[in-house]
Amino acid sequence: MYLLRNTVRPYAWGSTTAIAELFGREPSGDPEAELWIGAHPGAPSALVPPVDGSETLDELIAADPELMLGADTAGRFGPELPFLAKILAAGAPLSLQVHPTPEQARAGYAAEEEAGVDRGARERNYKDGNSKPEMILALTPFEALCGFRKPEDSAGLFRAVNAAVTASGREVPDLLEWIVAELSSGHPAPARLQSVFRTLINDGESVREAVELAASAVAKLDGEYAREMSTLAELNGYYPGDPGVLISLLLNRASLQPGEAVYLPAGNVHAYLSGLGVEVMAASDNVLRGGLTPKHIDVPELLRTVDFRPLGVPYLAAEDTGAGQQVFRPPFEEFALQRLELAQGPSAAPGDPFPAEAPVLQHGPAVVIAVRGTIALTSPAGSLTLEAGDSAFLPASEGPVVARLAADSAQHDDGALAFAVTVGSVPAGEADAPRLDIEA
Repeated sequence: MYLLRNTVRPYAWGSTTAIAELFGREPSGDPEAELWIGAHPGAPSALVPPVDGSETLDELIAADPELMLGADTAGRFGPELPFLAKILAAGAPLSLQVHPTPEQARAGYAAEEEAGVDRGARERNYKDGNSKPEMILALTPFEALCGFRKPEDSAGLFRAVNAAVTASGREVPDLLEWIVAELSSGHPAPARLQSVFRTLINDGESVREAVELAASAVAKLDGEYAREMSTLAELNGYYPGDPGVLISLLLNRASLQPGEAVYLPAGNVHAYLSGLGVEVMAASDNVLRGGLTPKHIDVPELLRTVDFRPLGVPYLAAEDTGAGQQVFRPPFEEFALQRLELAQGPSAAPGDPFPAEAPVLQHGPAVVIAVRGTIALTSPAGSLTLEAGDSAFLPASEGPVVARLAADSAQHDDGALAFAVTVGSVPAGEADAPRLDIEA
């Protein structure tokens, strides 16, 4: 097992306090958006201390992929860790975005490579040939936009916008009237949503004017749609005139309580709005943005990637392991997430909700991050103690690993909480897939 030191990414949307408060340290004073735990080349975790000339986790894995990843993982994903874990702290809304399917990623990457598009270019869409499925588990109340609503539901929201504009004494723009008519038409639901989305994302002066007018009209609107209208006005405050402000009314609102999770498959348009959570994703940089951003938007490629079917929020239910632990298994091969809650005392009494020790889920390599209390990781090869904010890499060759509540935990009365990420099932089958209701 290897102790890691991780990089905090200072993206502007990050909270300045949430990660520091989680780990009981002083804030840096700068935005702290994401803590990365893994071997992603953009910010690989450092080894503490360095090992045999390897200073970072990606170097350690590259030196002996089969030993570190296991023959199965290396055979399926190549000589790289297939997942990246993060602690994500959204102090402001992130951009609307979507991720490609594996086939789209491979084709898009090959086409841009052949065309000679620089990998660092602003207009580059595909930085690698991998898909980028994700999930997030809330540590605090967490708000997100996620997948399309039924068009009829969105039509109701736009009617409320138009009514607010009228009540303000101004004329409803033709664009907003057309959106209500289009969403209410008899065309298939995906076609209606695609038509409105395409019109908005292509931007133009009429879209920007409609966004500004709608945001000012609904800023203090009460009633049935108060939350959606408040979000619309708030988004316009961050991204004035951006088409994503109105696109938000096409999307489901996911409000997660601590311990709840959603998963985000390819084609799902989403944006995190606020909150602290554990995010896990495939180790890819392939993101197509769809609004709420000053960054490049490739509209034709975006439209080819988005799944316009109206979907329910893709909540991800936990699987009880029978040992007082929870495992979240999204229908992706790259990763699964384990929640390790350890009880007070040197041993848990029968009937206690959480034990004092539990096996760490390992399908090949794994990473563990402690978020509360102090835990001791033990294996036949050795032991490692993690305090809140510490993390470790568990190679495939070292196991089984057991997590125990450390007797000298500074927060002993509260027990301990950690998360482990490992490779997903082989492959994720129908029995592993969470149920996602697709509306007609």
